[in-house]
Amino acid sequence: MRAVVYRAFSGPLEIEQVPDPVPPAGGVVLKVMASGVCLSDWHGWQGNDPDIVLPHVPGHELAGTVEAVGEGVTRWHSGDRVTLPFVCGCGHCPQCDSGNQQVCDHQFQPGFTHWGSFAEYVAIHYADANLVRLPDDMDFPTAASLGCRFATSFRAIVDQGRVSEGEWVVVHGCGGVGLSAIMIANALGARVVAVDISNEKLEFARLIGAAALVSANTTADVADAVRDATDGGAHVSVDAIGNAGACFNSIDGLRKRGRHIQIGLMTGDAQTPRIPMHKVIANELEIRGSHGMQAYRYDEMLAMITAGSLSPERLIGQTIDLDESIAALTSMHDFDTTGVTIITGF
Repeated sequence: MRAVVYRAFSGPLEIEQVPDPVPPAGGVVLKVMASGVCLSDWHGWQGNDPDIVLPHVPGHELAGTVEAVGEGVTRWHSGDRVTLPFVCGCGHCPQCDSGNQQVCDHQFQPGFTHWGSFAEYVAIHYADANLVRLPDDMDFPTAASLGCRFATSFRAIVDQGRVSEGEWVVVHGCGGVGLSAIMIANALGARVVAVDISNEKLEFARLIGAAALVSANTTADVADAVRDATDGGAHVSVDAIGNAGACFNSIDGLRKRGRHIQIGLMTGDAQTPRIPMHKVIANELEIRGSHGMQAYRYDEMLAMITAGSLSPERLIGQTIDLDESIAALTSMHDFDTTGVTIITGF
């Protein structure tokens, strides 16, 4: 099969002919019909994920059809149209038993722990516990766009943030994660403030539901601007980009008993960011991470999409083929595209 392969971190990515995968016990092989290009893939290529073993095939946001079924799989058959979370739980550890497969002790992550979906086919472990059947009317690019950014944002806003109607939600960073969070919070009846350095991304954020915009590029004090826009501070604030300044501003801009949700990956020196701990204590602020979403929670998200409350297809900025994915991946950290990029040609 054709696949994008890198053999050194930050090294060249090339299209190679590699052996077709075989289904593992309890798993399947999917024919990849669509795969998202995500900043997390860029982080992996840079060497920021300790689970990656070289050589490696990136890609963790995917949708496709079941091509082959491994021993022990009972729920899935050849031809089934499916997607899956980017964190797949084993189904047997204490975390999975408690319903928290997104922090499984033995998790499978395509594109990180194993080869991913920048390829014609991909092997998937723990299939019965993690594959999600697609609605008949959902196309593969839309389904692939859910796998990391949209689903992670859904859990961040709905489960971790507990956002309710009328609350102020501030989203720092209007990439794929941030735009997803804005759309989801707006669908829940929240009032959303979008923060970014790009005017183009801010205007797109307005189109999908942001009630107010803050330019981090021209605003002297982002947290002050947030407090002004939200009548005293956010009920929920999200760092959707993974930046020490955005993390600080997100916490600093909360009202009393507000909730900060960290979605964006923090790497390098940013792994231990400065935070206003005096406000965390005095104002009883809450700080939570959000890492993927369990397969069983897809039902509520898919129901909102089917009902028209959520329209993730609006977030797709461009579709490309596998050959174009190399340039798309290596330039991810330039943040010069609006919306989600999806590979649809393999």
